[in-house]
Amino acid sequence: YHSIVKKQFIALSTKKLLVNGRQSIPCTKFIQSRHYVKSGSQDKLIIFDTTLRDGEQSPGVTLSVEEKLEIARRLSNLGVDVIEAGFPIASRGDFEAVSRIAKEVGPLMHGREKIGKPMVIAGLSRATEKDIKRCYDAVSSAPLHRIHTFLATSDIHLNHKLKIDRNECIRRAASAVAYAKSLCDDVEFSSEDSGRSDRDFLCQVLGKVIEAGATTLNIPDTVGYTTPDEYGALIKYLIENTPGSHKVIWSTHCHNDLGLATANTLSGIHNGARQVEVTVNGIGERAGNTSLEEVVMNIHTHPSTYPVHHTINTQLIYSTSTLVSSLSGMVVQPNKAIVGANAFLHESGIHQDGVLKHKQTYEIISPEDVGVFNVNLVLGKLSGRNAFRSRLEQLGYFNMDDADFDKAFDRFKALADTKKRVTDHDLLALISDQVSSGRDPELFNLQSIQVVSGTHEMATATIKLFDSSQNKELMDAAIGRSGPIMAVFGAIQRLVQRKIRLLHYEVRAVSEGMDALGKVVVKITEDIDSSGFETDSNSHKHTIDGVVKPMIDSKGETKLSKNTYHGHGTDIDVVTASAKAYVNAINRMFASEINGAKQRSSLEDRKANI
Repeated sequence: YHSIVKKQFIALSTKKLLVNGRQSIPCTKFIQSRHYVKSGSQDKLIIFDTTLRDGEQSPGVTLSVEEKLEIARRLSNLGVDVIEAGFPIASRGDFEAVSRIAKEVGPLMHGREKIGKPMVIAGLSRATEKDIKRCYDAVSSAPLHRIHTFLATSDIHLNHKLKIDRNECIRRAASAVAYAKSLCDDVEFSSEDSGRSDRDFLCQVLGKVIEAGATTLNIPDTVGYTTPDEYGALIKYLIENTPGSHKVIWSTHCHNDLGLATANTLSGIHNGARQVEVTVNGIGERAGNTSLEEVVMNIHTHPSTYPVHHTINTQLIYSTSTLVSSLSGMVVQPNKAIVGANAFLHESGIHQDGVLKHKQTYEIISPEDVGVFNVNLVLGKLSGRNAFRSRLEQLGYFNMDDADFDKAFDRFKALADTKKRVTDHDLLALISDQVSSGRDPELFNLQSIQVVSGTHEMATATIKLFDSSQNKELMDAAIGRSGPIMAVFGAIQRLVQRKIRLLHYEVRAVSEGMDALGKVVVKITEDIDSSGFETDSNSHKHTIDGVVKPMIDSKGETKLSKNTYHGHGTDIDVVTASAKAYVNAINRMFASEINGAKQRSSLEDRKANI
């Protein structure tokens, strides 16, 4: 392997990986995700996507196992090198999600033929043996897998959070990496809060973890504090002064608190980093993480400026962004670079004139390069299965089984009966709704809705649901003093016999025209039950000495459940879409309670700051 940073060749031993009992997929034993490049050419930039771990720490985002699997498949097709599938120790549900990604997505090669190997599946663990073993058990079934462990190194964290001294920090870090190395060849270590850590102490810690067997060193700017010059200088200093630095891949992990995540990451690349940790749409805790699409398209647009190349299929960027936005409920701001709705729109007359004469007058990136096509394949009610399947594959849905395809085709036909022209945006919305619903039957299914509303009258709504647990239809009605949506939500609450607090409601058009699909996103939490008391995650009332008591916080107010649930629905009728979204969120809430210990952890439980 030729390193531009060290300007020398690094000899790496290779081995064959066992996949289903057969030897295949030759790769380096030293590090699984490194690509060979010819002398004098650019280094391969490793794209490490943490949408399913750090991105899911966005407030209010909890993806189901099926949703995580669908996003993981899409990231594999996109050409991502490493995916951080989750934090396995957080709960049994999180362990199951990571394990299924390792088994079902880990071996996939579709769309990766030129890369020559499947995606590396990584899991996150704290620097303890219990965490590391749990992480290994979750990811080990993937042909290529990685343990990613971390420990804080800044004095403010050591003194106030961990309450340990520097020597103990070095011991714990080296011990954790050594144990991880005994289980797995590919081990990544992150020094949490590197941006505020003492540089020379960082060199000591990182030197010891290299001795212990780390193959990737990640330098997180955990709180988004550093500037591009400072972060680039930090990467350069660590590479030049850490013993054994030439043996490992150096990685960036930047947060966007000051809006500098992408700039810091690119500065890190200029100064020797060869892996970048990113998320789709830049989602993540607080102000988010470095945006995958921004880093990739910077390198794509300036191929001679950066000393690296990537293997991302950029034409799948937009559809991947749309999928993540739909399933997470995190709406992309219109002026977001690369994937925002306004990214390729021109309002100014001067700009419009220039683009009409020559696109490059005001477009430095072709919309088609990221999968935004102005002229869509026209699908309608006369379109057949082959045309529909072909368009889905062009949008990145290569791996749909027959059952899922049949369900999607039926939904498409139903839409085509009411809409003359079905666009790519419509298809992406339909598929994301289908993924969100999952393959298992939902507890409640919306059967019908009837709403009466007027300017001077209170709205009324009659809702019919099918309850699969009782195998019967339920019907009730409610009034809405604030309009039809309030009436619909009130009727649904009466049917499910829960009192629910609406935390967020958003409606937007998926495409253009009077017959455009409307997409609704809601976020809910359980307030108090119909008796006036909050219920816990297992539906048992909170009691003291056998007497039901309300859950009261320190201010004397009734407490809300700490769990939030998002749902989304799509329909030409936005009132119906609202009902679908509300029922979708309620189904998530009930599924969480029914599954008990197997449920995905809450945001608070799975949070891991790096």
